[in-house]
Amino acid sequence: MTDSVPAETGADLPGPTDPAGWLTLPDVAERLELSISKVHQMIRDRELLAVRRDGVRRIPAELVANRNVLKHLPGVLNLLADAGYDDEEALRWLYREDPSLPGTPAAALAGDLAREVKRRAQAVAF
Repeated sequence: MTDSVPAETGADLPGPTDPAGWLTLPDVAERLELSISKVHQMIRDRELLAVRRDGVRRIPAELVANRNVLKHLPGVLNLLADAGYDDEEALRWLYREDPSLPGTPAAALAGDLAREVKRRAQAVAF
């Protein structure tokens, strides 16, 4: 995945396409009980989404539920990458309000509509 340029919205000020909370890579490593190298590998393998905010790579907190990455997230990220989305575009897609879902695709990934989000990501790819 490519590193994104710093965005105008800060990590503490969510914008219309930003999650409410962020985790740094060391925070994610601690939460998942993994090495920082493994977190970097997960980002490269599109198992996690990281973007730069205030010059630091961060991961949306809600994508790392408890001590696990959301089950369908890697599939959705790979589908969006196949559609040509970079990290910032994937973030915007995940956090764009969708009236047919409970809020955003990112929020729906944590619930019963995860497969619907994956289906929609697949439709974007084609």
